[in-house]
Amino acid sequence: MAVALLVIILPAFAQLDSAATPPAYKKLLAFPVVARSVETGWMFGGVACALFRIDRKDTVARVSNIEALAMYSLNKQLLTVINGTIYFPNEKYILNHQLSYSYFPDKFWGIGQHAPDSLEEPYQFKQYYVYLHGMRKLKKGLFAGAVYEMQKVMGVEYKSSGLFDKQQVAGRKGYLISGFGGSITYDSRSDAFSPNKGTFLQMIAKYYHPAVGSDYTYTNIIQDVRQYIPVTRKQVLAVQLYNFMNLGDEIPLRSLAALGGSSLMRGYYAGRYRDKQLLALQAEWRVPVYGPFGFVAFGGAGDVARRAMDYDFKDLKLAYGAGIRFALSKKDKLNLRLDYGFTNKKDQGFYLQLGEAF
Repeated sequence: MAVALLVIILPAFAQLDSAATPPAYKKLLAFPVVARSVETGWMFGGVACALFRIDRKDTVARVSNIEALAMYSLNKQLLTVINGTIYFPNEKYILNHQLSYSYFPDKFWGIGQHAPDSLEEPYQFKQYYVYLHGMRKLKKGLFAGAVYEMQKVMGVEYKSSGLFDKQQVAGRKGYLISGFGGSITYDSRSDAFSPNKGTFLQMIAKYYHPAVGSDYTYTNIIQDVRQYIPVTRKQVLAVQLYNFMNLGDEIPLRSLAALGGSSLMRGYYAGRYRDKQLLALQAEWRVPVYGPFGFVAFGGAGDVARRAMDYDFKDLKLAYGAGIRFALSKKDKLNLRLDYGFTNKKDQGFYLQLGEAF
């Protein structure tokens, strides 16, 4: 698989800490981007990130963030996203949100943990996506929440009589899913962007049903466990266990568990392996080097499966690599990360993102 390259040019940072700044805002980071990746080819666009506190005198709530991204590729791929996390005073309430539209030619190798490289087929789709997750503090570090997710997939184009038709992939003609759910979260991380200590435990369960507009009926359960362990005064070992489960007869294409990407099992093409369930364990060693620069080494193991009993632990997918960090906001620990990942299946990838993988 081709090596991906991502380069940020002409960095421009606007800091909003003057007396004329609106009370809620603390800092704005904005920069244009030129990128090349294995999924997209050359891409052009921009990123902006607002960091702020709703109450500047609040010493309990972590720094809120809202990010906006717009990218367009020479392959006529378009990605626009607004997402972030808002911490209300004293963290009594927290809101995670994502709104996006994308037009994205992609690749498909079929469903299952043993899908071979030789089955690769191109396809493309358009997608609207809405995700809202509000949480209410029960006591320090413990939150109960409500979740809504909507995904509209349309304009799906694929090879007639190919993998999509042979495997009767649900949603290949386009679809809408809509579902509500609940969550329980324990969060003692030192900060939201790059924690140096603490624990994050979260379970989210969502139910999709025609009563709320969904074309498919199924249940999705996500368990995310993270631990941040100080190795020395400045070095950190970060560990994540991620379990993604779909329960139901038919799971539409873009809701299947997808292994790979910039956050989970780096090195694999995003969605190289797809199925109803995914289980992955990954770790990252984070070391400051000099000034705003840092170094990381990471590794992970995981796989997809139709059912929990179908995981093949003798043929796990492995990912490993290293990266560089540059602190865009050292006080708020907001890093620009540049990672290169390899896999035991000959995939590899180059990633440049805002914020840590986990």
